[in-house]
This record gives sequence, C-alpha cells and structure tokens, in this order.
Amino acid sequence: CVEILSASDDCTARIWSAESGECLHTLEGHAAPVNTAIFSPNGAQVVTASNDRTSKVWNTATGKCVSTLHGHLAPVTAAVFS
Repeated sequence: CVEILSASDDCTARIWSAESGECLHTLEGHAAPVNTAIFSPNGAQVVTASNDRTSKVWNTATGKCVSTLHGHLAPVTAAVFS
C-alpha cells in the first residue's frame, strides 16, 4: 500500500493511505510544531524534526515512537536517514 507522510504545526505527523485518504497513524509526542517528516529507505520507520529541539524515530507499522533524539539547543528543521 502506498502511504503519504505529513508534518504539521499541530505538533503531529500523520501517515495516510494514498489510496483511501484514511489517516493510518497520528504520530503524537512532540511539544512544538513538526517541521519535517521523512520515511526511512525501507519504509519501516519515520524520522520527525520539531521546534521542540528534538527528532523522533517512529515505527510505521504501529505509529509508536521508538527513540527521541535530544541535544539540539534550537529547533530542529530537518532530519534524514542515510
């Protein structure tokens, strides 16, 4: 199934079904707007970058956060997988 990933000022990212338009998962946990969200190369994970100065790694199958990356002293504007 083809999925779409969106990032929002509502402090979430969402995974959508491209076919039905249904929201499959809402990725909640950031305390400030999410600036970017990117699928991993194999599609199994998502990384988000937020104004809350963190990046988070999410499991796309469950929508659960698996890791929070701390350390930035300012908003995180981008994050990508290698």
